[in-house]
Amino acid sequence: MLDKTVTFSLESDREEGIKKILTTVYDALKEKGYNPINQIVGYILSEDPTYITTHNNARSLIRRIDRDELLQVLVKSYLGE
Repeated sequence: MLDKTVTFSLESDREEGIKKILTTVYDALKEKGYNPINQIVGYILSEDPTYITTHNNARSLIRRIDRDELLQVLVKSYLGE
């Protein structure tokens, strides 16, 4: 059937999941009237979940992501890798 080997990357799937969660959190913060960038940065620096609203389950979602992993995805995205 297929002559070529199909490959996939768990890392890229994980990064996409993190981006989706971060977008959901951003949208929830914006909907509640917060400055999403300031709130997310506050969370990353302190790991205090109260920076993130519970609206749309945002707080629970962001706590599923390891902070180091989140920072890696953000830096890679910023640098275009």
